[in-house]
Amino acid sequence: MNADYPPARRPISPERIAVPMSDASTANPQKAHYEAVHDAYQEYYDPESMVYRERFIYGPLLEGLDLDDKDVADLACGSGVTSKSILSRFPRARTCGFDISARGCADYRAALGRPAYEADLTKPVDVGQRFDAAIIIGGLHHCVIDLPGTLRTIRDLLNPGGLLLMMEPSDDFVLAGARRLWYRFDRYFDADTEHALSHREVLKAAGGDFAMRDVKYLGGPGYFFILNSMVFRLPRAVKQVVTGPLLLTDRLYCCLPGAFLFPYFVARWQRA
Repeated sequence: MNADYPPARRPISPERIAVPMSDASTANPQKAHYEAVHDAYQEYYDPESMVYRERFIYGPLLEGLDLDDKDVADLACGSGVTSKSILSRFPRARTCGFDISARGCADYRAALGRPAYEADLTKPVDVGQRFDAAIIIGGLHHCVIDLPGTLRTIRDLLNPGGLLLMMEPSDDFVLAGARRLWYRFDRYFDADTEHALSHREVLKAAGGDFAMRDVKYLGGPGYFFILNSMVFRLPRAVKQVVTGPLLLTDRLYCCLPGAFLFPYFVARWQRA
């Protein structure tokens, strides 16, 4: 990452909207969808889910990095749990949120006291600065209506040499067909504007804008019943009982080789 990149040329305000989003003719359906399910999605951030995130998502993504004194864009930030995890490891990181949901941005500002911008990543975004790193957890697969455009937007938010850290559901998973059917009929998803991603295809869509540093395929039963307990309608009392055994199961399961056995991937890219 290039720590010597010039600072922003103009001040930015936490309340500034990065991209006008009032034109209904160009509105991304994901905006209305996420405004509608915002409250329900908070169940993704219960203590058991956060333990899973720390061990199997944030841990692999942040291992070996130093984000102290770096500007970090938290893309599809929601209420800011990813930024909180970053700051617990790197207290001098300068995080900034981006989300298509106005409610998510408001929650981010309230929780962290840091800027958050209402932005549709499928369109160009300009907030007057660039970042040393960007992290997106399960956000790219909500941008499939224009994935190449989304990757260009992220490229333009990053300094040359900046890192892009991502976690996304993998379409190379052996049960990918069942997942597509699940997306079609579950109200928590909008199947026309979101689907799992093949890492190979996403990297191809980025053209020459990014180089891959590493990718890992991860996730076992705990991914479904801990991290995605909301969509499986698993009662919290049951989740609390099964979390310990499932964490151990996933730790062992993730030692298996290959990609097709695993429901998600984590990848680290570097901007050209």
